[in-house]
Amino acid sequence: MDHECGLHCSSPDDSGPLKKLAVKPLAVGLLVVATLVAAAGPAQNTRTFTGTITDSMCPAGNHSQMRMGPTDAECTIGCNDGHGAPYVLYDGKDTYTLSDQKTPSKFAGKKVSISGTLDAKSKTIRVTSITAAK
Repeated sequence: MDHECGLHCSSPDDSGPLKKLAVKPLAVGLLVVATLVAAAGPAQNTRTFTGTITDSMCPAGNHSQMRMGPTDAECTIGCNDGHGAPYVLYDGKDTYTLSDQKTPSKFAGKKVSISGTLDAKSKTIRVTSITAAK
């Protein structure tokens, strides 16, 4: 016992009550961080997708059956507005749903480059940006 302050003092290598109190919050904090990292899952890589903005009713960009307008662009917008067909990207082989359903209207029927991440299960591109293809 420390006779000056009336406390039990311990040597530096003892695991006294103060040391145990400091370890517990650290362990809990590390557990929380590990859980958050695991829940986030693998990082998705941003990619560039190139293709034509069309709609889900004419997913391959062939508007000859629907002809909701005199051009592919007008048909794409007509199917979107009149039938609720979502805008999609057709790359010549595959069709991808787009998370952004506002910006594509400016590029309807046109070849574009889309920056974003792909959810392979739903074939949906989480759009970061859309620009006219060069």
